[in-house]
Amino acid sequence: MGLSLHAPRLIGPPLPVEPPQRLALIKPSALGDVVHTLPVLTALRLLYPQAHITWIVHRAYAPLLAGHPHLDAVLPFDRSAFREKSLLGLARYLWEWGWQLRRQRFDWVIDLQGLLRSGLMAWGSGAAVRMGLQSAREGSVLAYTHRLAIPQEGRLHAVDRYWQLIVALGGGDLPRRFVLPVDVSAQEAAWQLWQSLPRPWVAVAPGARWRTKRWPPLAFAQLLERLQRHTGAGCLIVGSAEDTPLAQQIATAVPGAVRCLTGQTSLPLLVALLRLCDVFVGNDSGPLHLAAALERPCLAPYTCTLPQRHGPYTFPQGAVAATLPCAGSYRKHCNHLRCHQTLTVEHLWTRLLELFPRLCRSPAA
Repeated sequence: MGLSLHAPRLIGPPLPVEPPQRLALIKPSALGDVVHTLPVLTALRLLYPQAHITWIVHRAYAPLLAGHPHLDAVLPFDRSAFREKSLLGLARYLWEWGWQLRRQRFDWVIDLQGLLRSGLMAWGSGAAVRMGLQSAREGSVLAYTHRLAIPQEGRLHAVDRYWQLIVALGGGDLPRRFVLPVDVSAQEAAWQLWQSLPRPWVAVAPGARWRTKRWPPLAFAQLLERLQRHTGAGCLIVGSAEDTPLAQQIATAVPGAVRCLTGQTSLPLLVALLRLCDVFVGNDSGPLHLAAALERPCLAPYTCTLPQRHGPYTFPQGAVAATLPCAGSYRKHCNHLRCHQTLTVEHLWTRLLELFPRLCRSPAA
């Protein structure tokens, strides 16, 4: 993935001569976005080895960062408080969490979320240096002391977009590395789950938050049935509990070795399962970007989002995009979902043959 030809720049007063001693990175969600920010964390550790680095993240994603070798602390924020608590309970939670944030005494805060809530977090930290994207929305840019201007920002992959901060801080020559903690017990559990299935091991993630991103479950089933007929593959279907109906449709329609684990895996276990898979097949979603971060071969149908901006970063050739005029519209809702019909099983099977000719050449015995 290439970077912009023009250099990014920080708009604001000169940065302090002294490097930061206590630094916070704000990227609360979603799972794929957190994964896309991992190279920034590792680069910050290399640029500021003396700094105490904290990641502010939604509580649901905190286990992904637990034990990260380049992170000193995780400060979780409970987004569900806005839905589950009374008005008084919410006010109390926000007051206590804000007090906890202030007590960290950060001198630098970097907000890569760029929304109202994250901007308030940056402002509420009391940090003297508060960085964020100039393109931040919902008024969050008003909370920053330094704004990152990125030329041709809309053409960059999300990983490269966040990386422009590191370029602006003088670390553009550093390697972009996706470092994920290794949970030994999760690795052992993942090995046991995979060993019950024949190889090659195929991880499947049919879910996505947006309906427009979800390739039809029966299309997944037809693709997996063909893959199993040629290779004898064993499949694990992963995702959230909300993805279970989709997973069950697939498992029922595929006659071969398929096991459904939606809603049954912690984030460390999901990472461990994906680390061991031979191929990942799934929509533009958190599990896809985890698999790409782990440098696993990926195959992904793209309907309403663009592979150039949100494709599997380490395996871009695995993205198969719809070719309709409205493809890549980033619409969360659609009345016709024509892209789901025109992006056929044959399109993805053809790409599988191109990427893995030995794997798919002849039917399994």
